[in-house]
Amino acid sequence: MGGNAGARFMGRKPVHWLALCTLSGGALFLTWLWGVWSGGLDVAETCTLLKGQKYDDDYRRDHYREPSQIFPLHNKCNASYDLVPAWVNPTLVLLALVAVGSLVIGVNLLIVSLARTVARHRGRSGERPTSPR
Repeated sequence: MGGNAGARFMGRKPVHWLALCTLSGGALFLTWLWGVWSGGLDVAETCTLLKGQKYDDDYRRDHYREPSQIFPLHNKCNASYDLVPAWVNPTLVLLALVAVGSLVIGVNLLIVSLARTVARHRGRSGERPTSPR
């Protein structure tokens, strides 16, 4: 396959990278929602009836800020059981990295493409292209 496998896979078109950014951003949002709503509306009921775990009022009172954090997501029934699945937080990190990385690559390719188009247009109209400072 060689070193060009990535370039052949995604191409050099900015739209491919920006589409990847959009898709990973959407998956990031959906994964975050999954984690946020993993406890349901009534956490005590979810812990005891659905998960078979002891709901610890004292632990929840001492760690009242945990369920309302944006990241990392936690919604614990007690000190040892978290309603947020273990895969959610690492997936959020991975999707955020993919979204930001593909955005950077896509915008960079877009700028390079626009610069080449402007240089070609200036060359056709008889103007000398100027070098960037």
